[in-house]
Amino acid sequence: MFLDRFIQYIKFEKRYSPHTVSAYQSDLDQFMHFLNHPEVTITHPSEITHYLIRNWMVELMNQQLTARSINRKIATLRKYFKFLLQDGLITVNPASKITAPKIPKNLPVVVEDAKLTSMLDNGEVFTDDFKGVRDKLIVEMLFGTGMRLAELLGIKETDINIYEGTIKVLGKRNKQRIIPLNNELKLLVNKYLELKKSEDFDNKSLTLFVTNKGADAYPKLIYLTVQKYLSYISTQNKKSPHVLRHTFATSLLNNGADLNAIKELLGHANLSATQIYTHNSVERLKSIYKLAHPKA
Repeated sequence: MFLDRFIQYIKFEKRYSPHTVSAYQSDLDQFMHFLNHPEVTITHPSEITHYLIRNWMVELMNQQLTARSINRKIATLRKYFKFLLQDGLITVNPASKITAPKIPKNLPVVVEDAKLTSMLDNGEVFTDDFKGVRDKLIVEMLFGTGMRLAELLGIKETDINIYEGTIKVLGKRNKQRIIPLNNELKLLVNKYLELKKSEDFDNKSLTLFVTNKGADAYPKLIYLTVQKYLSYISTQNKKSPHVLRHTFATSLLNNGADLNAIKELLGHANLSATQIYTHNSVERLKSIYKLAHPKA
């Protein structure tokens, strides 16, 4: 089915992040597993029809997958078949006729920035050793820059310019952007790098965030770290790194930042992706109005 060829293409030619490549691989593996059904006899991708893809969508819906998850899988198939079409391996893209399910507009989940700031400023929450300073930097970096998980994991020590107070980030579609660092982050980065250098690691990795043993940090480590500290200030179910990204954007908007500037900081391709944060801001204004206005 030319899966390896496609994966090599997105990995080396398109230079997608390891996280994205892994997601594409997983989606395609699931689709191929569906095609292995005894009643389906497919030996070449040219035999795959849009009816088969629709049947897979029905199966995914029966498995209670969200519209967002199904849409991502359909996007993977579109990319895969587009690649096969460009390479002359098929003559028709069967995924082009597929209409993805509508995604309900859920407001971004955020935490109260006042509570988050209070926790970060509390000297008793984080220990002063390598692990404690690293954990604090993870939370501070996500909240202070709004970067994505994959971007955080991809930071090298050389991407940080303490003198200029900036950090270079490689975002989606291999797009690079520069994000400013506040003074607290600059001091914390310096402290962390000194502790990291003093640790007796066998592997001296230039990746900024590393494990307790010096290996490059991985997604689950970041998830568990964020979850641990957000549990101190929030009872909501969602406590992921992306919650801190949402909180960063919402906080900027609530404090008067320009929407276009927020778009650039977040690395969004278009303004529509950033505009969802205006809904949170409007809801906040409504609640303030209800509390403060005598006619509310």
